[in-house]
Amino acid sequence: MRITRPATRKGSAISADYTTQPLTPSTWDDFAELVEANNGVWGGCWCMGFHPEGVGAGHTREGNREAKREHTRRGSVHQVLVYAGTSCVGWCQYGSPAELPNIKNQAAYEREAVSLPDWRIGCIFTGSKHRGQGVARAAVAGALEAIRAAGGGVVEAYPEQTTDRKEQRGSYLHTGPEELFSEFGFVRDRRIVKWRWVMRTEV
Repeated sequence: MRITRPATRKGSAISADYTTQPLTPSTWDDFAELVEANNGVWGGCWCMGFHPEGVGAGHTREGNREAKREHTRRGSVHQVLVYAGTSCVGWCQYGSPAELPNIKNQAAYEREAVSLPDWRIGCIFTGSKHRGQGVARAAVAGALEAIRAAGGGVVEAYPEQTTDRKEQRGSYLHTGPEELFSEFGFVRDRRIVKWRWVMRTEV
């Protein structure tokens, strides 16, 4: 899928013409190259935090890499990769609650949950050299299009509120900012911690 988005860098308008592809064994090397160029992503998680294995104590950078590669081999991962030309510059991970069971603030999430969604959007990542150029927007657009093609349904995301707080940077935005999802029709469902929301839409 080809996505054209206007974007800005250092105050200057540029045009970013992106394409998307799924993470599969044939695109693994592109994904791995991006991860390795960015310190394994936040110190070596390899985008495993939402998967059943999780990350953290007892996990290593190398173990996370192999676990992600095994998910890719088995087809138990859904992830849209964003390309600028032939280079992978970002992604959006999505999947069913069974495929992506680990979300932050699980107890707070479950306390007021009425029903599980059909799909979850997990990690969103943009390579350090391409931030502020619309990559995350292209990634979410690609993920929603893939979900629609797979039959659609209720989609949840868990973004950070960025308004009414001081500017934040880094891994806290690994689930994206709230305003990005608002652009795609997501609305607040409930708060799970001070700055994090469950947001929902249907596609």
